[in-house]
Amino acid sequence: MNTQDTETEAVPAEGGPRFRILGPLEASVDGRRLALGGAVQERVLSVLLLESGRVVPLPRLVEAAWGEDPPTTASHQVRKAVSELRRRIPGDAVISTEGSGYRITLATAQLDLLEFNDRIQAAEHALRENRRPDAVRELEAALALRRGAVLSGQGGSVIEAAVTVLEERCLVATEECFTLRLESGAGGELVADLRNVVAEHPLRETFHGHLMLALYRNGRKAEALGAHARVREILADQLGVDPGPPLTRLYEKILHDDPGLMPTERPRPPAERQDRGTPAPQVCTLPQALPDFTGRTREVTELLDCVDVAGASDDRSARVVAIDGMGGSGKTSLAVWAAHRLADRYPDGQLYVDLRGFTPGEQAPMSPGTALGQLLRAIGVDDDRIPGDVEARAFLWRATVTGRRLLLLLDNAARAEQVMPVLTASPGCLVLVTSRSRLVDLDGVSWVSVGLMTPQDSAALVAATLGADRVEAEPESAAELAELCGHLPLALRIATARLRNRSSWTLRYLAERLRDETRRLDELRSPQRSVAATLHLSYMALDERQRAAFRTLGLHPSTGMDVHSTAALLGTDLHDAESTLEFLLDMRLVQQPVVGIYTLHDLVRSYARSLSDTTTAGQDAAAAERLLGYYLAATDTACQVLFPGREQRDTGIPAHEGALPGWPDGEAVRAWFDREHSGLLAAVSLAELHGLHRHTVCLARNLSFHLNARGQFDDLWDVGRTALAAVRGLDDPQLLCVTLSNLGVACWKVGRFESGLEAAQEAREVAVALGDRHIQAHSESIIGLLASMLGRYEEALVLLVAAVSRSAALGASRAEAEGRSTLSTLYGNWGRYAEAAEEAARALEISRAIGYHGNQVMSLTDLAFAQVGLGELAAADVNLAEARRLSETRTAQGDVGLVLALSARVAHARGRTAEAEEFAVRALELARSGATPVRLTEVENLVGHLRSEAGAYESALELHRHAHRSAVNMGFRSEEASALTGLARALEALGDEESAREHRTEAARLYAAMGVRDPLIVAA
Repeated sequence: MNTQDTETEAVPAEGGPRFRILGPLEASVDGRRLALGGAVQERVLSVLLLESGRVVPLPRLVEAAWGEDPPTTASHQVRKAVSELRRRIPGDAVISTEGSGYRITLATAQLDLLEFNDRIQAAEHALRENRRPDAVRELEAALALRRGAVLSGQGGSVIEAAVTVLEERCLVATEECFTLRLESGAGGELVADLRNVVAEHPLRETFHGHLMLALYRNGRKAEALGAHARVREILADQLGVDPGPPLTRLYEKILHDDPGLMPTERPRPPAERQDRGTPAPQVCTLPQALPDFTGRTREVTELLDCVDVAGASDDRSARVVAIDGMGGSGKTSLAVWAAHRLADRYPDGQLYVDLRGFTPGEQAPMSPGTALGQLLRAIGVDDDRIPGDVEARAFLWRATVTGRRLLLLLDNAARAEQVMPVLTASPGCLVLVTSRSRLVDLDGVSWVSVGLMTPQDSAALVAATLGADRVEAEPESAAELAELCGHLPLALRIATARLRNRSSWTLRYLAERLRDETRRLDELRSPQRSVAATLHLSYMALDERQRAAFRTLGLHPSTGMDVHSTAALLGTDLHDAESTLEFLLDMRLVQQPVVGIYTLHDLVRSYARSLSDTTTAGQDAAAAERLLGYYLAATDTACQVLFPGREQRDTGIPAHEGALPGWPDGEAVRAWFDREHSGLLAAVSLAELHGLHRHTVCLARNLSFHLNARGQFDDLWDVGRTALAAVRGLDDPQLLCVTLSNLGVACWKVGRFESGLEAAQEAREVAVALGDRHIQAHSESIIGLLASMLGRYEEALVLLVAAVSRSAALGASRAEAEGRSTLSTLYGNWGRYAEAAEEAARALEISRAIGYHGNQVMSLTDLAFAQVGLGELAAADVNLAEARRLSETRTAQGDVGLVLALSARVAHARGRTAEAEEFAVRALELARSGATPVRLTEVENLVGHLRSEAGAYESALELHRHAHRSAVNMGFRSEEASALTGLARALEALGDEESAREHRTEAARLYAAMGVRDPLIVAA
């Protein structure tokens, strides 16, 4: 068989370029060779041709050109190389730019590799239909395309890895071609070609066996036996092993002149040459089980239990167990492993059929008729007995296996119709079925669902595939790697294979590469496997409408989607949205962690987002705007329930026309806010990304109420800054006022008093110019609050009194209650306790009337603080007990910490020292785990004074020092002075009188600057 350079019949369109890589790299037009440039251009082109039709990321091209040590200008040089290739290769857009990578698009006739693949597939198709002569012709035509070693002379690890795979495919095709020729009766005419192949691949035993058989059939028995002696010598010298069993059996048959070696009129596989009435011997066509199969204890146990239960419950039919799960979850590995473990129970054979429901390169899943034909041949039925009709084949199959104990593994099923005709009614049989979607039309089936691996199983798989030593050296990076791979077995195996292939890479380095979501799928690919390709097969199984919906779901910013937000995103009603989600759930493209909530696996989300490009930009923008409109309407409604008295403002955005959640009560609203927390934050960023400034600002305003109530103050500040940047792109002074005022509050919460003061003052100026008294009052209240924090009490008093008066006149009860609470705090810090108590009592009255829970807690605390200053400890005790009761739900941790710290002070003063210590410890725990800098400083000072009172001066010193640093950083003057006073007391008790004197002097100076004549040291 001649495998040298032969011109094929397929030619490219006139004038178009043709490329050949099954040998040295060549490019030509109309028979004229093209000069491609230097080594970089050739390597870049080689990789593009190896992955023709697919986008090749820029980093992969860099790695192909220079390996693991590229120059700093590598990316630029690759772009320059592509530009040079475009100049040298004629034709429109042969190489196109796709995002951050490049794609070469060619017809089959333009690239020998594409033609090779097509011919190999045609040969496989002919074999499945038992057209062996046609299969031989296709294989010979495919192999004739080879001109030598694939891409010889190119080098580089990337190209070499791909070439290794290609060379192996060529060798397998060569083996298959010789096998078919020998089965058709050929012999001596193959000897010359086989000697050449054996010389090129001396360690490939199959070729030696073909040569021995060809020699024997040509009457050259001695040479055939000599060929066996030579291969035995080669294997012993180079590998230290003997020939394998197949070659040894062939040698013995030749030695004894086995008549079966000579061709017959119609050669058949051994199982087909038996008498029709003779049972076929045991046959096993199962794939090899993974030697490092790891974890899946629950799934294995469940599967084996299903087999046992199914067998015990019904002896009238075969046991059928179906395994479903998303692509890449390891269904086939689990099924094959279980099949080998169960093989002893089924002594008449274990058969495997790939139904090709989701297989790269196949045009359609295997038909039931083809599957039945394959199974019938495997158990020894002659071709002339196999009918053409599917129903007749199914009848023959069931009749033939009756009374036999067979294990049948039907892998990769796309739909129930593929499986049902193949199922056997014989009670001695077991049928395992794997599929991505749950085949709900199969009745009487036990189901095992394969989900993601647990973190423990993922760690075990990484250790098994990579080696325990490397994992033990970097345990944190190993855990992160598993997380970034989404605990998906396919992704983990690809990642660890890359690490094995690159010994200089650390787990941390690969994890860093995987952190970039935009390139994660490109990293999780190898020459033979790819997460993206696996997901693409599921995607291609959808119809056009379902594909569009899946791609659009990738835009959803939340990790959990409900039907309301999905309906808005897709532009459908609730029923259609739920139907779409449920269908994608059946296809294992979405997951359902709890009823009514759907999620996308991280890698599935990355794949969905990769489907969006410039052609979908308009649709994506419209979908994002619909979703943001929904979130704006939903948060508006939620805020009306949770934050009564909130001023309603026209957003200028068209009202959302879709359905909103029907919340039965406030608790349900809070649960919705908590569940959507991360999604709402991401929605603000989504609005910013799409340039929807008004949506950004209005959604941020609604979200700010939730963040403030939940105590998420860093998020509150981030959202406020995002909203301010967006509002400055609008010509809307009112929205600017609201945004600036809210940012002022956020700055107070995170201890950025000067920045907050600047924002609130600008808000007041704009509000005055607009004549908006509501925003003016709110801004003045914030300015007064921040001025009081900075120790400017006289200025703060004027502003706060004016703000409270203005809010009362406007009927803004919520704002009035907040203003009076702030005024009470100011009076308390100033030592004016009677006025502080009066304002706190009024704030409490208003807050109770409007159901303002958060302000009730703080009003009670302010009132208790004032009562401590007035010496009314019993009344303060009662109010703090009520504050603690209200704090059990829906109160920020820092506020609860302050309530507990003051409770500790009062309990200590009333002689309940054990209770006081319990309150103090809990106050510090809460404040340190989730309080604002303001609240943490206040709590540390309160507990510090209490510790000094109890004689624990070292503990007091530590608390006051930390409080002092925080107060100085914020400019929080009253707490700075309180910390200095506490430091002086503790230091004096510890014998450092000089430092104590300095701190006491500085505290006195600060109190004097604030106008505080009689500061309350609450622990005294």
